[in-house]
Amino acid sequence: MGSVKSVIAAVLLATTVLVTGCATVGKDFATHNVDQIRIGETTRAEIQSMFGEPWRTGIEDGMRTWTYGKYRWSAFGDDETTDLVVRFDANGKVASYVYNTTNE
Repeated sequence: MGSVKSVIAAVLLATTVLVTGCATVGKDFATHNVDQIRIGETTRAEIQSMFGEPWRTGIEDGMRTWTYGKYRWSAFGDDETTDLVVRFDANGKVASYVYNTTNE
């Protein structure tokens, strides 16, 4: 059932790109707060306070993972992507994070 939903979502995204020339997935988040993250110190509650609800959540290598991201694709110009992936240790503190953007 999940794969059918994924296929439907992909088809809708592709259709949107073809019809409008662009597509956006995800949501904006406060990128200026990224430099406040401290590995081993910043808690999940602090991350949520800085960036809001994550766009996606999951588990990677046994660690809870939150993803914040906004991805804009355009058939007629430059793509714009920004994402932040935060991994938390068993104590709920930041174990690692990765921030990437095409905007800076």
